Amino acid sequence: MVNLDLLKKSIPVAPLKIAALPGCERLSETVDKHLAEYRQILAKEKSGLPFAGYIEDSFLIECECPRFGTGEAKGRIKDSVRGTDLFIMCDVLNYSMTYTVCGYENHMSPDDHFQNLKRIISAATGKAHRINVIMPFLYESRQHKRSQRESLDCALALKELSDMGVSNIITFDAHDPRVQNAIPLKGFDNYMPTYQFLQALVSSVPDLLLDNEHMMIISPDEGAMSRAVYFSNVLGVDMGMFYKRRDYSTVVNGKNPIVAHEFLGDSVEGKDVIIIDDMISSGESMLDVAKQVKQRKANRVFICTTFGLFTEGLEKFDEYHRQGWIEKVITTDLTYRPPELLSRSYYEEARMGKYLASIIDILNHDVSVEKVRSTTAKITQLLESHQSAK
Repeated sequence: MVNLDLLKKSIPVAPLKIAALPGCERLSETVDKHLAEYRQILAKEKSGLPFAGYIEDSFLIECECPRFGTGEAKGRIKDSVRGTDLFIMCDVLNYSMTYTVCGYENHMSPDDHFQNLKRIISAATGKAHRINVIMPFLYESRQHKRSQRESLDCALALKELSDMGVSNIITFDAHDPRVQNAIPLKGFDNYMPTYQFLQALVSSVPDLLLDNEHMMIISPDEGAMSRAVYFSNVLGVDMGMFYKRRDYSTVVNGKNPIVAHEFLGDSVEGKDVIIIDDMISSGESMLDVAKQVKQRKANRVFICTTFGLFTEGLEKFDEYHRQGWIEKVITTDLTYRPPELLSRSYYEEARMGKYLASIIDILNHDVSVEKVRSTTAKITQLLESHQSAK
């Protein structure tokens, strides 16, 4: 088990409980299953008095956010959380959840999910020993800085959670982690799914050659550079980058349209290429980069993103796969993915449940998260295993 030596020498802050908000049940059940298994192993290694609630068949508690006919809602926790270390899991991108307003059906937006999160926090405040929020996609993280006269939505949301008594916020691949400066006295942990990407790749593409002669990492823009640099360094391969030329005189769908992608880097001819970024929104930018890479005579193109939003559907991805411009699309299971995406032959998921369970266990024991944050050793081990299997 991960971090066994570290955890068996420590004690938990308080009994562990997990509240999964509507729309996050599937991921929470996977995390809960792994946590129960971890605790069974840890309990055999620990010496001294047993802790109440340390071993459970399930750490999940029931909570709900029922709505009135007007669309107004309230948060309700059905189990006791007094004295517990409460982890609230929230998927703000699950648009499949619906509610009724005066007879009309509404799909839940990120704003609706965030309101539900605050409702459950307010139901637990003053009772739980500590409240932690697990929000894989950080709410409003794309609105992280001010240009001209604009709202600072992400900073305001973090400040609001902090004021409500939240001690720690756990997120993945934040669009700009510097937004944590809005809450300097609270815990903010940002994790990357690099190992899980690689694990999904090697399991779905057995003939993948992870060396400098056959592989190259591509950053689709300047914002993804740090991700691509780490990935290329840990694999020991070259990296290239595209940068976007935008038309700043026009705004379309809330953003300046991209005029062209320009490439900086060595030749990709004959090499497999991994394009890595934090999210696929409409996918136009990612697909354009994939097409340009193929036009430069790359071999296979693999797309790895933490969050697959696919806001304009999957038709373009289907077409690009048929044309041979993309080989695989890999996203994590941290957010909602529509059934039609899961059925695509080119789609692979990077499973995060085990990693998230380990993070929760570490935080509950109140020990350093650096060992679970750094996955370099695990990646090295995976690479060695992949090479020896050839």
